[in-house]
Amino acid sequence: MANGTHSDSTNTKSTSSKSGIVTGLVYVFERVMPDPFVLAIGLTILVCVLALGIAPHGTPSEILRAWYHGTFHILGFALQMILILVTGYAIANSSPVQRGLRSLAAQASTPTRAALVVFPIVAVAAWLNWGLGLIVGALLAREIAKRVHVDFAWLVAGSYSAWSICNSGLSSSIALSQASPGNALNLVEKATGHVVPLSETIFAPFVFVPTIAVVVVMMTLFIWMHPDEQHVVTFQQPQTDEANIDPHARDPQSTSFAARAERSVFGTLFLLGLGGGYLVMTWQAKGFDLDINTTILIFLLIGLALQGRPINYANTIRDASKQTGAMLLQYPMYGGIMGIMSGTGLAAAIAKSFVAISTAATLPLLSYLSSLIITLLIPSAGGHWAVQGPFVLPAALHLHASVPRTAMGVAMAENVSNMLQPFWAVPVVAIAGIRIQRVMGYTAVTFLFSLVIYAVALWLIP
Repeated sequence: MANGTHSDSTNTKSTSSKSGIVTGLVYVFERVMPDPFVLAIGLTILVCVLALGIAPHGTPSEILRAWYHGTFHILGFALQMILILVTGYAIANSSPVQRGLRSLAAQASTPTRAALVVFPIVAVAAWLNWGLGLIVGALLAREIAKRVHVDFAWLVAGSYSAWSICNSGLSSSIALSQASPGNALNLVEKATGHVVPLSETIFAPFVFVPTIAVVVVMMTLFIWMHPDEQHVVTFQQPQTDEANIDPHARDPQSTSFAARAERSVFGTLFLLGLGGGYLVMTWQAKGFDLDINTTILIFLLIGLALQGRPINYANTIRDASKQTGAMLLQYPMYGGIMGIMSGTGLAAAIAKSFVAISTAATLPLLSYLSSLIITLLIPSAGGHWAVQGPFVLPAALHLHASVPRTAMGVAMAENVSNMLQPFWAVPVVAIAGIRIQRVMGYTAVTFLFSLVIYAVALWLIP
């Protein structure tokens, strides 16, 4: 009896401790973190103050010019991100994929099983392609939450945490650019005449070991972190709102020319032939390659094929586009921040301060640490490398430090900082249909643990 009482007491204390930590983090983020648009405004103010104080070109006129240029320079990228979201949604919303998601969701009968399903599937998808990982993670979490009594914010945060390893995978813009001859961001080739093969970056032990470790460790921690019953907030299926019904929708039984054209598969087949023909022609000439535009095109073609009729695809895209409002606001704001960071030399000043105290042994780790700071303000890996790369790469060559390790230190920090930076979480929470603050309360834990895992790997793994 005494042993049983002691065991119950220990379990109660453990549960209470877990509940206090998790609930406290969620509470802090819900009370302290404003709407992501408001947060972006606050970060813009911070960057302006820092640029005035320490940037080499931080004059008011240069700040204004850099902010304006950055705000509108990112619009093309913003549209690409929106297209990644809506074309991915169209794939996931098709009947075959929905059946697959339901089949996967059926394997998750408890929170523990939900984590065991979500983490490996989303991690593999994200490792293959970051856009695919975002879509799969959000929709798989939503599908599971419809069927399992599970905290929805916890589940969405778990899928986003599994996605965090994307910059260590096949779509890593930093690794791919350094492996691609003639790439505008291949700073290694410009400096040395050589490229860095993927075998020295994403397939190197110091990258793939912590990548696997983050997935396994965070899956285990998330299983432990699931809230106690009294704190669980489950998924709420949105009610059909008559105001959202399209009053101009055509009668599905109509036999008019317009209705027949909308339902005809000819338009779908034509676009499939057009897009597929371009991909075959390009890959035959230049070899297989994936960038943002080809990813969007592939998503478009797959979605069209799965939806079948043009009107089905158009209706699905209209549904998906309802989730893009926050992205339309945030991305130009971050474009302005990136413009100020780059145009005034603020990012360069941060990078140089770390490089100045580096040695051949410490440069990769200090590159990683400086990247953590810069990523919070420049959350696009390609844009980030364009700013930080020109300073850390010459330092690596001068100090005879490992060039692949230094470059991937920047990419690893992108994985970590994304867990506190809402830039990439916006499409996830938009698809899932949840407030971002509750999700970020959980991903703060991922930030802390992945921060240590990647740092240890850079420092100790050959």
